[in-house]
Amino acid sequence: MIESQMKKRKNRVGVSWRMDETYIKVKGIWCYLYRAVDKCGNTVDFLLTRRRQRMSAQSFLIKAIKNNCRPTVINIDKSGSNTSAIRVYNKRSFSNIKIRQCKYLNNIVEQDHRFIKWRIQNGLGFKSFESARRTLSGIEVVHMLRKNQMLKPGISMFKSFCKLAA
Repeated sequence: MIESQMKKRKNRVGVSWRMDETYIKVKGIWCYLYRAVDKCGNTVDFLLTRRRQRMSAQSFLIKAIKNNCRPTVINIDKSGSNTSAIRVYNKRSFSNIKIRQCKYLNNIVEQDHRFIKWRIQNGLGFKSFESARRTLSGIEVVHMLRKNQMLKPGISMFKSFCKLAA
């Protein structure tokens, strides 16, 4: 519920995105957290999936574009699933999203993963996929609040969270 309220009230993100995935262990099995940030470091979107394949990357891309604007450029690493997902999206929607594969331009999203990993490391781990998805959703919302991604600047993080919860 809080995640959907945050999506309604968050600032508009830029048109140059950095997209990457990271590993999260759920019940002893590695799952994949797809994340995207814009050029300024603002969180675009995130999605936890069980597999790392083209369909997972494609569903994340569709979700991110639906909740935000369509990017002009997406910087990715050498991941084949991300590349093929963007190419399939371009074909199906007749768009022209440029793919840039430069490992140094992707440092923003790699550094942004550190916050999520640090939060997860302090806990006891996830026992189910659904609890991991919900917990990661809350962590991402707090991270967006900390980065001042709400529409009204100058409000404290506590007041912003209270407005989302009300």
